[in-house]
Amino acid sequence: MEASRTTAKASSLRWQILRQALLSRPPPLIPEEKEEEEQSETSIKRISRKASQGFNLIPCHVVDDDAVLASGSLMRRGHAREARMCYTLPVDGAPRIFLTQRVDERADLGDFETCNRYNIDNTGLVCHWPSEDVLAYFCLSQADMFRYKRVIELGSGYGLAGLVIAAITEASEVVISDGNPQVVDYIQRNIDANTGAFGATRVNSMTLHWDQEEISNLSNAFDVIIASDCTFFKEFHNGLARIIKLLLNKAGPSQAIFFSPKRGNSLDKFLETINQNGLFFSVTENYDAEVWKRHQAFMDCKNSSWTSYEQDHCYPVMVRITL
Repeated sequence: MEASRTTAKASSLRWQILRQALLSRPPPLIPEEKEEEEQSETSIKRISRKASQGFNLIPCHVVDDDAVLASGSLMRRGHAREARMCYTLPVDGAPRIFLTQRVDERADLGDFETCNRYNIDNTGLVCHWPSEDVLAYFCLSQADMFRYKRVIELGSGYGLAGLVIAAITEASEVVISDGNPQVVDYIQRNIDANTGAFGATRVNSMTLHWDQEEISNLSNAFDVIIASDCTFFKEFHNGLARIIKLLLNKAGPSQAIFFSPKRGNSLDKFLETINQNGLFFSVTENYDAEVWKRHQAFMDCKNSSWTSYEQDHCYPVMVRITL
């Protein structure tokens, strides 16, 4: 009985998250309702899967410039509020990376129309996800893996990992892709904002749907594929496995590096699909000492910055996929 009450409470809180996302303006509250709402907000933050802190592996801060509004940190483009973030890469002599990203707490119904039109999800616009931070940090520590290679990032969101590779590793080419054209617009803006950091590396954005039929110009083209948190939606597993197989360079050593939380059985189901497509994989849980240390601190409740932290939903394991 206690378990059912807990489940019902969690379900109720998740409906409140959806309600907040869809309401354009919250209704006014009387004092008693305000106190109850504040208590509810605390509970929602604990159950929400949206992470406002993450692993904090790459220091970042909001950049103030002439375009900011009176709030001091937020810009507005169309109906979306945005923040321009500066990432300071923890490598001697590394350039800073600037990313513009949305910071809205409420959804735009136009985003869902785009999702329906292109058969995609909206997660790339929701926030900068912690697995992307881990992927970017890993790429910093494994620069030799990308040197002189052609690299593509799938489901890139705002594109931090791809930009880090382009700025640090001397890759010959980096393509930063997503299936959502709205997300790709942000990717291109972020590429344009960092062109001075790329040296001789060619960097491009691309709208790439994993079920896309015609990609003959990209077949066998890439030495390394990277992705973060792209295995949650099981309906996309077949397309994702297929696109990996098509993109990997069959003429030489090539690999895909994915970082993804297990999220119930979603990662296991994806790995089954990988096998069914004739690909091979290995899974590593402890792949970096610093990431593992921070993970353990969250698990042991020694770091209170991520109150909703759960290993299954938050800690990304590393999956290496080969032909």
